[in-house]
Amino acid sequence: MSEQVLDEPVERRLTAQISLYYDVIGGPARLAPLLIALHGYGASKWHALREAKLIAPESFALASLQGPHQHLREPKKKGGPLRYGFGWLTNYRPEESVALHHQALLELIDLVVADGIADRDRIFLLGFSQSCALNYRFAFAHPDILRGVIGICGGLPGDWETSDAYRDTTASVFHLAGNLDEYYPPSRVETYALQLRRRARDVEFRSYDTGHEISSLMRDDMRRWLQTKSGN
Repeated sequence: MSEQVLDEPVERRLTAQISLYYDVIGGPARLAPLLIALHGYGASKWHALREAKLIAPESFALASLQGPHQHLREPKKKGGPLRYGFGWLTNYRPEESVALHHQALLELIDLVVADGIADRDRIFLLGFSQSCALNYRFAFAHPDILRGVIGICGGLPGDWETSDAYRDTTASVFHLAGNLDEYYPPSRVETYALQLRRRARDVEFRSYDTGHEISSLMRDDMRRWLQTKSGN
């Protein structure tokens, strides 16, 4: 009997549906300006919504979307309950995570607009740390969706200079950086304003004496910026 020779494996793909979760708080009036806040790596929609409440003007509706990739975090105290964190990207086929992020934001916006919660012409997107570059990918790949985008203590897309997916946008951009940020130090972000202005006319870049965090001064400046850009 001859030995059976196995064929080489062929990678195939199937599509499965997953559930993504988000929180929404309506504004004081229908069709309000909307701030969508996205958390950083290891946090959750609860953390993002907490920040949105501290940042947004009172006239705004709020939404926070949770990353699709769950992982365990160490307990705050030894022997305490396990905690869960969420992220936005995977090392394996990261382009699929990017596509999921874009699809989720587009669907979220359609839903809150259809419900009469948000004004489609006044949608603002905020991202901290890991979600910062992802949000820039979205903002410049969908240049007519947002009124403004805020990036805090994060980076630009790795393919910013090479990809043809990004286009010029009329959205306003506000990037906030920490002079003491160990992940995005001044030497890394010093050219960000120039790079962003290649595709956006209205760019504000501001540095703060803080680390990889959101300070009270940052919140105050973002609130004023949102107030101005929303026209309220």
